[in-house]
Amino acid sequence: MASPTLGQRKPSTPVQRHRLGLGQGTALFTGAVLGPGVLALPHLAAAAAGPASIIAWAALLALSVPVALTFGALGARFPDGGGVATFAARAFGPRISATVGWWFYGAVPLGVLAGALIGGDYVAAALGLGRPGALAVAAALLAAGFAANHRGLRTSGRIQLALVAGLTALLVIAIAAAGPHASSANFTPFAPHGGLGVAHAAGVLFFAFAGWEAASHLSAEFADPRRLLPRATVLTLAIVGTLYLALAVTVTAVLGDRAATSPVPLALLMDEGIGPAARAGTAAAALVLSLVAINTYIAGGSRLGAAMARDGALPARLARGHRAGEIPHRSLLLLEALTLLVAVAVLPTGLGLDALMRATAACLAAVTLVGAAAAVRLLPRRALARTATAFTAAVLLTCGVHLLVPAALALAAQVVRRHRPIG
Repeated sequence: MASPTLGQRKPSTPVQRHRLGLGQGTALFTGAVLGPGVLALPHLAAAAAGPASIIAWAALLALSVPVALTFGALGARFPDGGGVATFAARAFGPRISATVGWWFYGAVPLGVLAGALIGGDYVAAALGLGRPGALAVAAALLAAGFAANHRGLRTSGRIQLALVAGLTALLVIAIAAAGPHASSANFTPFAPHGGLGVAHAAGVLFFAFAGWEAASHLSAEFADPRRLLPRATVLTLAIVGTLYLALAVTVTAVLGDRAATSPVPLALLMDEGIGPAARAGTAAAALVLSLVAINTYIAGGSRLGAAMARDGALPARLARGHRAGEIPHRSLLLLEALTLLVAVAVLPTGLGLDALMRATAACLAAVTLVGAAAAVRLLPRRALARTATAFTAAVLLTCGVHLLVPAALALAAQVVRRHRPIG
């Protein structure tokens, strides 16, 4: 007898556990989208495109609206821990569903390691800790994220709500304090690397807008997905859009060429506006930004892993905790091991943060593309889904050689599927 595909089993007796409300849900969504990338991406985008990187920021922000609303509609209509893998199963069948699941699950160790390293670098730069100190901070951030998720969403959701509130306040202070130091001269030359530079910036900036597929894995955790999930999506869009665009413009206007040469642009921004006393605030912002994203991606990824195991795409023993409200401890332990393996493989080689973030963005763009394409088939109103699909396909093309990572994961998914068919 064929196994059901992701999200298509008969519902089990519901387990009475903590469910997300609007505040905690919005905080978790915001953490998925507004994360440690905001610390490093202004530098990476400016290095790729100069002041014209603002064009890439604005374009991705505008086009992320249909992506966000599409995933919000899918999650409200088909709430399940499998997230995009569930949508893909319904629209395209188990083969594509397994591939999508592996793309996201494989991206989590890459992404959370990148986020932890960003936070570690900022804290070390602010406090003069050096490279060993930066790695120690990164390890502590990862340990905190996994520990919070082993406690469950009641704990991690409340932590996230407090962290996002603090993060928003810190970014507003940084932007407002540095704003008076802006200069129009910092916008010239506007596009030193031409249109290709803007496209190259867009490729890495997708990391900043690729949180909606992570949030979709939390759809079943809402107390009332049909009512609360769309509201959380709109609130997250408003928060993230305002902060991202204001930060991108302020970094360019205040820092000029330094935005392209310094790996810690937010630290420079706070120094300009507040002075040396800003170092403690910079370290706090780095810790908060890193932890909120790490927390959400671990929460979404662990639930996806349990859902995949439930339906045969991963070993069956990982399925424990797949029901809404339960804690997928075994899937969490696998993610911990994979993150450690990535760290051991990557850190000694000297591969830069740019490569880690671009590889993560390539995987998440591939996931987002399939999710948007699934929405074209599954949702009654398809205009937004078609726009989201076209936008994500264009961004995916900018990922270049880093597309080898999702290609390798897709191959692995099909090899495993041959030994453990799921449909």
